[in-house]
Amino acid sequence: MKILVTGGLGYIGSHTVVELQNEGYDVVVIDNLSNSTISVLNGIEAITGIRPEFEELDLRDNSKLKDFFERHNDIDGVIHFAASKAVGESVGKPLFYYENNVSTLIHLLQELLKLDKQNIIFSSSCTVYGEADKMPITENAPIKPAQSPYGNTKQICEEILIDTCNVSSYLKTIALRYFNPIGAHPSAEIGELPQGVPQNLVPYITQTAIGLRKELSVFGNDYPTPDGTCIRDYIHVVDVAKAHVVALERLLNNHQTSNYEVFNIGTGKGSSVIEVIEAFERVSNQKLNYKIVERRTGDVMSAYADISKAKNMLGWTSSLTLDEAMRDAWQWEQKIRTK
Repeated sequence: MKILVTGGLGYIGSHTVVELQNEGYDVVVIDNLSNSTISVLNGIEAITGIRPEFEELDLRDNSKLKDFFERHNDIDGVIHFAASKAVGESVGKPLFYYENNVSTLIHLLQELLKLDKQNIIFSSSCTVYGEADKMPITENAPIKPAQSPYGNTKQICEEILIDTCNVSSYLKTIALRYFNPIGAHPSAEIGELPQGVPQNLVPYITQTAIGLRKELSVFGNDYPTPDGTCIRDYIHVVDVAKAHVVALERLLNNHQTSNYEVFNIGTGKGSSVIEVIEAFERVSNQKLNYKIVERRTGDVMSAYADISKAKNMLGWTSSLTLDEAMRDAWQWEQKIRTK
């Protein structure tokens, strides 16, 4: 079967391409290379022995997207990652985020609805829940006002998918709401490549350890948590990638209970910032240079997933540990700095 992966050279996208190819799928990748590099294809090929078909294409370009689907009218399913994802950047560039994240989904759906097989996995986020009322967060938790334009684009895109599914009996959709993907492929052939100063904890940790950053700032140690630091659900990116394959097969095998479903993708366990630092120090055998600073505006105290729905309905659970994720992230950091 032929699967289109948009944003397939990005962080989660590239790991998902690997897992798809490992399961025997024929993969076509679209990416505009705005937040990735063409060299990721080499990493995918090194792991799987297969170089996926690739087209450099911006989904905002409707005419080029139409042309793509005219040439690839035999696609069995789409996994849609292509989007901008930096929360802070979205606050400063809201219109760019709405154009890049929302209009591109509309363009993609317009073409997908012309095909005989209309299966799409949507890359969503736990940001749609905002500051949840209780832990763990279930899929039935209220969708609160978004904390950023980025989070709002994920909410809007889910609404677009729901509305489209309501009027199309052929479109089958699963939205996967990730919590905090971290780590890299254990081969160290692909991993996270943040542009500029990292917005996420783990690449900041590894860049600090390698000497690229002076020190890591821990934003607050006075939260009502066991060690006073914020808690998040950190999940190995390979586990996230495998969840996409399982979700896709649910659609392809017509096992869904409705034509729009949503699942949390996490470990079901929260880890504090200090616990993540300690895990890194364990696997790297070195002390990390960090300091405690004031709380950061907008940070939620705690957010971790209830994963019972994914376990019961998808038959999926995460299998890799926090230590394994930190080990793989560190191996990847060391490799890219010695190239």
